[in-house]
Amino acid sequence: MDKTIELVNSVKDIHAMPSVIVKALNIMKKPTASMKELGDIVMFDQSLTIKFLALVNSAYYGFSQQISSINIALSLLGMVKVKNIIVAVAMKPMMSNAGDKELWKHSMRVACGCEYLANLTKIMDPDEAFIAGFVHDVGKIVLHMSNPKTYDKVIAIVSEGNDILAVEKKYFDSDHVKTGSLLAKRWQLPILLANIISYHHTPSLSSIPIPCNLVCFVDKLVQTNFNPNVVDKEFGKTIGIDFEDYEDLRKAILQKSELLIAELA
Repeated sequence: MDKTIELVNSVKDIHAMPSVIVKALNIMKKPTASMKELGDIVMFDQSLTIKFLALVNSAYYGFSQQISSINIALSLLGMVKVKNIIVAVAMKPMMSNAGDKELWKHSMRVACGCEYLANLTKIMDPDEAFIAGFVHDVGKIVLHMSNPKTYDKVIAIVSEGNDILAVEKKYFDSDHVKTGSLLAKRWQLPILLANIISYHHTPSLSSIPIPCNLVCFVDKLVQTNFNPNVVDKEFGKTIGIDFEDYEDLRKAILQKSELLIAELA
């Protein structure tokens, strides 16, 4: 019998999404949302303020002048980017507890890769692509926190080339797609993000396959044990990605993502 509900219920620390994210998402839902409302979340949190100033002055965005005002920093980034960074920073402690920081770093790499390719191909909004890439593996938090030693064993087996969903099913009688889908429902995430979480391994089953295809593609591309043979070039072309050498694309994405990881770490 599938243990998804039991697993999610057993991990008390993640029943609620971090309050700062809830506030940011609720503001963004409002038709009359203002940068001031979103900015207030940042300005009343010293660590967020420092991170935003560091980020806006980093090579990741490459603005030509030094920015010392948090209001100017936020206006330069724009509302959606500000919201995305709030989510990424607020989720970091939760993800770090569920994978010794590697889960958060991987999520950031996928987020940056999706943003990069969305800019390149114009298949979806780059800001939406970023947050879609960031949340895709959120279900892994549940599995790792429910039994860290067992999930470390899963990761070791997967690193040898085994299918992650099959290995998770064997050891947990569930997988990170199912646990993530349940979290998405409980957290009332937008339809786009819920779809990404549920179908990033099976994009063709989604009602919005293009974003799921993008996340699926980038997820494979940035794996530590990347194997060019697992990336189908024809699949890449379906989302506007036509490269002869995926190693160059992978290198560009990893270099860009490491800039952001360094600023938000």
